[in-house]
Amino acid sequence: MKVCGVDLKSNEANVCLLSLIDGLFHVPDCRTRRLTLADTSAKGLKSFQSTFAKLVADYKIDAVIIRQRQSKGKFAGSAIGFKLEAAIELIEGLDVVVFSSTDIKESIRRNPIAVPFAETGLKQFQEPAFTTAYAWLMHNEYASQAE
Repeated sequence: MKVCGVDLKSNEANVCLLSLIDGLFHVPDCRTRRLTLADTSAKGLKSFQSTFAKLVADYKIDAVIIRQRQSKGKFAGSAIGFKLEAAIELIEGLDVVVFSSTDIKESIRRNPIAVPFAETGLKQFQEPAFTTAYAWLMHNEYASQAE
């Protein structure tokens, strides 16, 4: 299964592709590491949405896993970030999961990441997206085995 982990920060969507095949993880090369919303108008959102949909189609991504953000408080997500999340969720035919920080921490606690992040070849700003994708894949893998 190939997933795209997404970490939304302000007007950017940091992305990381990750696949799990026969118990082995693979970080495929991707033409972009982050997608930026240049304009918050309807036209800008549609452009962002079509760019993201093209990325998903080109890399044959099975699911998009978005790291859930707080809606209020010191670390609350911005209004633009919630617009980006909605634009991604409304892409036709795309399986989108919003994965909470609590679930991510629980999954990582049960299944620690075996490789130091520096050895993945990803940029530091992609770490939350990578962690989100990894945690969801492990959660999904072991939830399906328990059934």
